[in-house]
Amino acid sequence: MAVDLVIFDCDGVLVDSEVISCRAHAQVLSRHGYPITAAQVFDRFLGRSTQQANLEIEAELGRKLPDHYHAELQDELFRSFEAELQPIPHIHAVLGQIACATCVASSGSPQRMRVSLGRTSLYDRFAPNIFSASQVRNGKPAPDLFLFAAERMKVSPPHCLVIEDSTAGIAGARAAGMTVFGFLGGSHCRQGHAEALRGAGADLTFDDMRQLPGLIKQVQARRTG
Repeated sequence: MAVDLVIFDCDGVLVDSEVISCRAHAQVLSRHGYPITAAQVFDRFLGRSTQQANLEIEAELGRKLPDHYHAELQDELFRSFEAELQPIPHIHAVLGQIACATCVASSGSPQRMRVSLGRTSLYDRFAPNIFSASQVRNGKPAPDLFLFAAERMKVSPPHCLVIEDSTAGIAGARAAGMTVFGFLGGSHCRQGHAEALRGAGADLTFDDMRQLPGLIKQVQARRTG
């Protein structure tokens, strides 16, 4: 039962984007008659697809968001990414220390990941093994995206390790039958986030990406005896 594949979430795990993203969503939603703070976006929608979030918002509004909402949000988000986005500290060095296969499985759209991973010089490191919730029927916390990534990478779920920063992602990985670590090193992580991730089913939590290679080795050692 060795770890043959490490599946990384993107936002908050590879790139430090969640504070930027929550702020952009709050600003654009508030302009469109749905007043919400960045903290409320974090609490309600972290780790979930924009499509799922929009369905909830539209149900509460009693109307559809305007056709130009998505383009406006994307423009706001991408401008902020270009100005502010940084990779998670040490992620480039850490990826070079992981011997097994790696891929990305994110609730974000392919275009969003092209921008965020490209801005942080990570896109070419993972391409073409970058998978989006737009490719499956149900996003996180459903297991669909993780199972899709494992199938495309030709690795069975018990041999996969997922790195996630959201309770939705943790729940999805657990539902997929995978080991999952909760990562707390993003600037969005607040007091109590570790407990929330463990409550969602994380096998362990860690807050410095430099710990990951050693943690993977520990899992490998336990599994292989």
